[in-house]
Amino acid sequence: MELKLINDQGQASASLQASDTVFGREYNEALVHQLVVAYQANARSANSAQKDRGEVKHTTKKPFRQKGTGNARAGMSSSPLWRGGGRIFPNRPDQNYTQKLNRKMYRAGMASILSQLVREDRLSVVESLSLEAPKTKLLAQKLKGFGVESVLVITDELDENLFLSSRNLPNVLVLEAHEADPVSLVRFQRVLVTRAAIAKIEEMWQ
Repeated sequence: MELKLINDQGQASASLQASDTVFGREYNEALVHQLVVAYQANARSANSAQKDRGEVKHTTKKPFRQKGTGNARAGMSSSPLWRGGGRIFPNRPDQNYTQKLNRKMYRAGMASILSQLVREDRLSVVESLSLEAPKTKLLAQKLKGFGVESVLVITDELDENLFLSSRNLPNVLVLEAHEADPVSLVRFQRVLVTRAAIAKIEEMWQ
């Protein structure tokens, strides 16, 4: 599989030979969907807590007499049918949202996403990407030269100047190769990968 190697002006200058297993796999939409949902579910923290009818603050007095009012029978205002009452199946802080995903499925899903990015011409390879100083303006100018706005940058090793320069750009994220995740790959319009990071990605997802 040949990947497009671009220069600082965003123009294709050469091509890079890459693994067909990682960058030439057929797109499996069902697997990618399962991968993204499982990744988001596993990142979810169970901090939502609701009260059942025994935990809400209420009076135990019967709201109105049993018969003669025309209303349905009611014994307590804490009933889940009443506004302000308890929940029937409340959320608990100890709830587990994690979903199991086999390692083989995860690798295949990541390779499927990367392959689709290549087919859609959304993934490009740069020789290297570094900055002389941690300045947001410098990175913005460099990305403008590449012709990208919403971009995920994947490097083999995190450059501190590059990372600090990207924090104030809302549509730019810089990650190391081992930190790349399916949600970020799907979310950004373009993905820039350094040449050294391609070798690491092939090693991880092959």
